[in-house]
Amino acid sequence: MTYNIYVLMKKLIIYTFLTLTTTAAFAQKDAQAKIILDQVSQKYRSFNVIKSDFTFTLDNPQQGIKESRNGTLLSQSKTNKFKVTLYSADGTKPEVEQEIINDGKSQWTYNKKDKEAELSNAGHSSEGFNPAQLFTMYELGYKYLYTGTQKINGKVYQVVDLSPEDDKKEYYKIRLLIDKLKNQIYSALIFDKNGNRYDYTLRSFITNTPVMDNTFTFDTKEHPGVEVVDLR
Repeated sequence: MTYNIYVLMKKLIIYTFLTLTTTAAFAQKDAQAKIILDQVSQKYRSFNVIKSDFTFTLDNPQQGIKESRNGTLLSQSKTNKFKVTLYSADGTKPEVEQEIINDGKSQWTYNKKDKEAELSNAGHSSEGFNPAQLFTMYELGYKYLYTGTQKINGKVYQVVDLSPEDDKKEYYKIRLLIDKLKNQIYSALIFDKNGNRYDYTLRSFITNTPVMDNTFTFDTKEHPGVEVVDLR
C-alpha cells in the first residue's frame, strides 16, 4: 500500500490526538524532563541555521505497513523559517519528491509528481507543519515526563514522553530520545490512535550552515510548469 508521505509528515505535528486516559504521571509536568527539554531548546536557539538529514518512517505492525523516506531539514530558529526536502524511495540516486518551504509568513507545499505547489499562510495554526517545533514544541500545550535512559549503539539517550494537554488530539504520546552529552534530539516517535507510529530520526545535525537569501522561498522560475494553488 502506498501512502502520500507529505500527508504522513503533517501528522507528526498537525493531527489531532487521542485523549490520554491512562498514565497518571502525566497529570503534571515533570521537573527533570523540563530541565532536559530546556537545555535542548536553549542549544537549538543558539544557532542561526541548522541542517539535518533525517529518516522518516511510518510503521503500522497491525496492517503490515512499514515505509521510509530520507529527507533534509534546513531551519532558521530566530525567524521561524524552514525548508524540508523529501526524497523518493525509488532508485539509487535520491530525487526530490516533495518540498515544504516556509518563510515565516507563507508556506509552499510542492509535490513534484503532481507539478503543483499549495500556498498557504504560515502562522502557528494547526494547519501548518513546522519541523522546527520538534526542538521547542514542549513549551506550549504539552505535559512531559522523564522516563529514564536508553542505549543505542553505545550512546546514552534520555527518554522524555510528551502528552498533549488538548484532549481532542488524535495522538496520545510523543517519545523523544535526546543525546545526553550533546543535548540534541536524536529521534521523535509519535503514537496515534490508529496504531500508526511515525518515527523521525535525525542522522546529522550541522550548525550555522550558510544559506542563500531565497532558500526559504518557493521560486516559480526554478519550477517551470508548476501550478501554484493559493489557499490563503
